[in-house]
Amino acid sequence: MPEIKLNNVAFAYSNSKQRALTEVNLTIPAGSYTALVGHTGSGKSTLVSLIDGLLKPTAGQITVGKQTVDTSARRQDLAKLRQHVGFVFQFPEQQLFAETVAKDIAFGPENLGWGQERVATAVQEALNAVGLPADLAERSPFMLSGGQMRRVAIAGVLAMQPEVLILDEPTAGLDAKSTEQLLNLIATFHQEGRTIILITHQMEQVARYADQVVVMNHGQLVTATTPAQLFADSQLMAANQLNRPAAVQIAHQLRKRGVDLPAVLTLDQLAKTLAPRLKGGTD
Repeated sequence: MPEIKLNNVAFAYSNSKQRALTEVNLTIPAGSYTALVGHTGSGKSTLVSLIDGLLKPTAGQITVGKQTVDTSARRQDLAKLRQHVGFVFQFPEQQLFAETVAKDIAFGPENLGWGQERVATAVQEALNAVGLPADLAERSPFMLSGGQMRRVAIAGVLAMQPEVLILDEPTAGLDAKSTEQLLNLIATFHQEGRTIILITHQMEQVARYADQVVVMNHGQLVTATTPAQLFADSQLMAANQLNRPAAVQIAHQLRKRGVDLPAVLTLDQLAKTLAPRLKGGTD
């Protein structure tokens, strides 16, 4: 799995004099689950577009494994970067276009120049990876449920076998059941060894899954730290318009009332911590 490094990376869109990113220095360890947070317009989408090779940096250098991109990068250099990185855009089901699920998933591998047999295997493996039955392969993707359509779109990215998977607000618009299923699916991808970069506004998702959290604000990297360290810094959270997860807020209120609690990030952790005390009648 490749490590991702950004050294003094900056970017400005051609129609703007102001930089969208300014001197970002960041390491995303190989095999990590990194959450990218910050208010709208903070630079999150620009950052991941650079990592994916959709954009070329205005200054600085981006390295994904052995592949390096800088201001002199050519189109083929960016294409090589995208062979390592898969990007699932927000509402990816809106990008479905083919007559059948199989054809939609096959589009990426075919454009990589893979042979017919390899493409067919990749399609089947991708369907299995996202938990969709093989008999859906010849169905129209537009006849599926919203959650299934999103899985098809993710399968289309997985079929290209990326080592790094970027997901931009992947649960946006999904109901609670579909959200839970999709988050568990992403966690499985991580357990299989992929590097995950998750853009999210949901701090509960950060608390449950991420081992690193990157905070962006006005195109600048504020901090790259652990979820526990971030949530413990109330001033930093407030300054960047971030809300602490419910479990962290509840634990904070209990401590103010004299309850001695260890650091907890999720409601499951909080419940397990409180259960013995409630049974024993102790505070």
